[in-house]
Amino acid sequence: MNIEQKSVNAIRVLAADTVQKANSGHPGMPLGSAAMAYELWANHLTHNPKNPKWVNRDRFILSAGHASSLLYSLLHLFGYGLTIEDMKNFRQDNSLTPGHPEYGHTVGVEATTGPLGAGMGMAVGMAMAQAHMAATFNTEDYNVIDHYTFVLGGDGCMEEGISSEAFSLAGTLGLSKLIVLYDSNNITIEGNTDLAFTEDVNKRMEAFGFQTLTVEDGNNLEEISKAIELAKSEKTKPSFITVKTKIAFGCPAKEGSESSHGSPLGEENVKALRDNLGWEEQEAFVIPQDVYDNFAQKAKKGQEVEDNWNKLFKAYCEKYPEKKELWDKYFAVIDDEKLLNCDEFWSYEDKPQATRSLSGNMINRLAKIMPNFWGGSADLGPSNKTVIKDGGSFSKNNYLGRNIHYGVREFAMAAIANGITLYGGTKTFVGTFFVFSDYLKPMARLAALMKIPVTYVLTHDSIGVGEDGPTHEPIEQLAMLRAMPNINVFRPADATETAAAWYSAITSKNTPTVLALSRQNLPQIEGSSKEALKGGYIIAESIKAKPDAIIIASGSEVSLAVDAKKELMEKGFDIRVVSMPCMDIFEQQSDEYKEKILPQTVEKRLVVEAGSSICWGKYLGFKGKSVTIDTFGASAPANVLFKKYGFTVENVVNKALSMLK
Repeated sequence: MNIEQKSVNAIRVLAADTVQKANSGHPGMPLGSAAMAYELWANHLTHNPKNPKWVNRDRFILSAGHASSLLYSLLHLFGYGLTIEDMKNFRQDNSLTPGHPEYGHTVGVEATTGPLGAGMGMAVGMAMAQAHMAATFNTEDYNVIDHYTFVLGGDGCMEEGISSEAFSLAGTLGLSKLIVLYDSNNITIEGNTDLAFTEDVNKRMEAFGFQTLTVEDGNNLEEISKAIELAKSEKTKPSFITVKTKIAFGCPAKEGSESSHGSPLGEENVKALRDNLGWEEQEAFVIPQDVYDNFAQKAKKGQEVEDNWNKLFKAYCEKYPEKKELWDKYFAVIDDEKLLNCDEFWSYEDKPQATRSLSGNMINRLAKIMPNFWGGSADLGPSNKTVIKDGGSFSKNNYLGRNIHYGVREFAMAAIANGITLYGGTKTFVGTFFVFSDYLKPMARLAALMKIPVTYVLTHDSIGVGEDGPTHEPIEQLAMLRAMPNINVFRPADATETAAAWYSAITSKNTPTVLALSRQNLPQIEGSSKEALKGGYIIAESIKAKPDAIIIASGSEVSLAVDAKKELMEKGFDIRVVSMPCMDIFEQQSDEYKEKILPQTVEKRLVVEAGSSICWGKYLGFKGKSVTIDTFGASAPANVLFKKYGFTVENVVNKALSMLK
């Protein structure tokens, strides 16, 4: 057995041992795809284990995240720092080898994957970021951004709709640096793919605009190598390589069976695997030194490539100092203090405006401040107000464009934004109607899990959508997103709060941000201030230190609460109004601050928000009341609907009086 084949089998045996020790996991795909993974990582992937964050490395995403033991085996064998002890702790608490790969947790993992197809979308995002950065920085004589994005997935990834959304856009954009490896073993959890998946995948990918290639024998390293080289040589379109494999290859009792997908092979079958592969070491987790030496030799090439790139980059910076200055701006951390004290950033016209329009102003202000700021919408740019003026359209013919046209693809859009953010060097945002956050929520969840600061511009935030009716009127979406850990959901009331929301989003290091924005015009509110950055603050104070009641509101209902306060004051009641643009950030404040804003001694509290009441309980207590909506909306002009659902000064006053009296 030559060292190449022995190295492939090392991946197989190590992956099988890893799953068996945990008595949990997915050994089938690692055994079947070990050859293509080895060939890619050993002979084609430009990477340096000594510097996993090197800017010009190739990206590799395991979209089929359940096959994590494959990725961990590669990371261990190539010297990324995962030890044999880490492999033995697979799927255990606090280990570096969790059940599915987690970005930021394990060195060498480029993206958190697990939900099938998500990695495909994120790979497209990385390829888009690469194209944008290459167009920005490369010159005729220096290609400082010159690498590929590889993504590996299986039948499940191809069945999920997100992959079709993402690949449709990738083909349209001609992302020639994107190479998809499709582990085609015709098996999913329930059995053969013929049960539910009989389409010609290559024809679909061809229709999307991909070069399609097929490797008939997934164990033939030479055939795999030729396909990857052909993919790399294609300069006008992305490439899709179907590699035909057998799930659980090498395990006599499990090969080709769905039973190997999500269950350990069993001790006897692992032994049979060793014997069938001609693997001499019978003890688990023992890898011969000559195998380690081979992987070390392969990994060493990456250091040499990076050393050469460093020399190239140094010469590039000397010849193009203006490019070096721009490069530094792209990779610099934004100056929070400078932006906080920038009068132009916080300025506004004192007239009623929709917060979506105010957000559009902020986007264009930020675009002037940050050359690396770009983004787009799911075919709703004019409605979402997400267009960067004079930014150009990102397209096959113009990778410099700062306006991304995602088409009607919310799910893929959010995944792509994750990929762009993970790539590094740029700040991005996406946009759609708030009600369609349902379509992008799974990928927003991944952003929160990965701790990456994507911004979601979600407009038409309430029944203020009006005539479009209940299909377009968000009710439960605020509660849904507020329930998600590590995401800041802002619903600003006016220009100052919208600026605060964008300030928070653009300076965030580890948390994505949702901006829920109005379609209808809202007044600028006296008392609105940068205190909005604390998530909740007093926007209209009471006379006494202990008011008779507190009205808490967000977004378009804050001005309504302030107007109701005035009437209640005329009736002899002392009222405080608290604006709560972001519960998530308010909860991060000190207990002293929260007590100052919402003193426990004031139990009479009224919440006013054009959405579900479900997330307000901790602020309302047992004696509070709400003017909220716990039914779907209706189709009628906005002013009619606000009156119908009780969002009038009269109703808010009467609700408050019912507590006060």
